[in-house]
Amino acid sequence: MAWVYNAGLMAVSFAVARLMLPQIMGMLTEAGFVKPNYRKEEIPLGVGMVFLFSAIIVLTGAAVVGWADRGVYAFLFAVGGMCFFGLVDDVFGTRHATGLKGHFKKLLLEKELTTGALKALAGGVIAILVSLQINDGAGFDRWIFLLLNSLIIAFSTNAVNLLDLRPGRAAKGFLLTGAFITVAGYFCSPELSGEYTAYLAVIAGSLLAYLPADLKARAMMGDTGSNVLGATVGFTAVFTLSIPFKAGFLLFLLGFHLLTEKYSLTKIIEENKVLTYIDMIGRK
Repeated sequence: MAWVYNAGLMAVSFAVARLMLPQIMGMLTEAGFVKPNYRKEEIPLGVGMVFLFSAIIVLTGAAVVGWADRGVYAFLFAVGGMCFFGLVDDVFGTRHATGLKGHFKKLLLEKELTTGALKALAGGVIAILVSLQINDGAGFDRWIFLLLNSLIIAFSTNAVNLLDLRPGRAAKGFLLTGAFITVAGYFCSPELSGEYTAYLAVIAGSLLAYLPADLKARAMMGDTGSNVLGATVGFTAVFTLSIPFKAGFLLFLLGFHLLTEKYSLTKIIEENKVLTYIDMIGRK
């Protein structure tokens, strides 16, 4: 059954990431790729690359033994591309502009390309290329659905990035959203749900191996990792959800982005007891 297969993928991904994590953290620290955390302690940045590396190893193994279909190539292209441009932002990015509005203001009004704008533009292209693999509608409807699917992938990627301000926050957002998509996808398209939620399972496995380091503020996933998490959410959503569910999910994403452009997400969480409780789970 699909859930047994997905659980197996998650377990293998967890084990692979657990083995790789100390090596990746040591490599980044040795290279001086560190950044102060919210407590002003220097810790390795970009450790979220372990999500991509684990996925490549696990899904390659699954493909070799015939347990993965052609969708694996589109998935690895999506998360690999998003991971790369997240790494570019981690390495070369500055804080001269923040948020989508700030980055595109720099680009359009000041003719200055920031790494954030580059990441957003490249992410949009990646989202379109992946969405072209989905056969939703025909004629004019096809273009509408192409736009819908592309926006979901692009905004899902950025949404998880926006959450990555405190230890464990992006991870919890991914796990909660992934759980929703898994359940909703089963009711929307049971025949596709197990196949595509396998990618959620693979990334969730490596995330769970990494999570203790994140919660203890000993490592930062960076945009390198948050882009992988967000792209996985968006990829799974567009391949498993029905059109009404996709439309509702996109409205949620748009509302979330508008909210975070105007208000401080951390302040909103701190003023809500339930959100604060969830935010503090596992943290010191």
